[in-house]
Amino acid sequence: MKITVLGSGTSQGVPVIGCECKVCQSTDEKDYRRRCSILVETKDSTIVIDTGPDFREQMLRAKVKKLDAVVFTHEHKDHVAGLDDVRAFNFMNKGKEMEVFASERVQVALKREFEYIFAANKYPGVPRIHLNQIEDALFNAGGIDLQPINVMHYKLPVKCFRIEKFAYVTDANYIEDSEKEKLKGVEVLILNALRKEKHISHFNLDEALELIQEINPKQAYLTHISHLMGTHSETEMELPANVKIAYDGLVFHV
Repeated sequence: MKITVLGSGTSQGVPVIGCECKVCQSTDEKDYRRRCSILVETKDSTIVIDTGPDFREQMLRAKVKKLDAVVFTHEHKDHVAGLDDVRAFNFMNKGKEMEVFASERVQVALKREFEYIFAANKYPGVPRIHLNQIEDALFNAGGIDLQPINVMHYKLPVKCFRIEKFAYVTDANYIEDSEKEKLKGVEVLILNALRKEKHISHFNLDEALELIQEINPKQAYLTHISHLMGTHSETEMELPANVKIAYDGLVFHV
């Protein structure tokens, strides 16, 4: 299984508009962070988790020619705003609907935010989408089995996912013990860590490192990074041997 980090930044991305801090002015490509998303590929299947505002650019950058399904973690705009661009894959597949997986609450939000996609009388050329509901049980999206993991993003429930020995946890600041059990035994973990200071709805660096130590994967990558974390190179030097900062374009196999 091949994992590509399409975006590793927080909701504003990095650089932040108008910001002149050291991170936002960095010339290191690893400090340029699009909104959070990953691409998961197996021999026969390709899916993305979340389609943020940078989705079109991410698909072009990763040269994605085939997409079997989209899976959503939650309804915040930095995770869903690029949904319209799945129509390119509709066109490539002769009008075939894109399989989209989301919780019931997220589906309500998608229908509100993208009313024209789900209208009874559709405007020509709008994306063709088939909604599938995520519950708590293992489900198959585009040929890949995903185990939902329920986390809290302050007061908002978010779905994160385990795929075999890999897990992707974004937009979380609390995970119940029963849900942590679903993470036990993963070899590679991607986990959100917004910044070094405490935050109301995301793990900070210390909290993320504590959870990584508890789960004990062979390798962990930190994502959903803010410009307040510091530069990629400086922050990575502070981390344990099995933890690295994710960056846009990072590719690894599990």
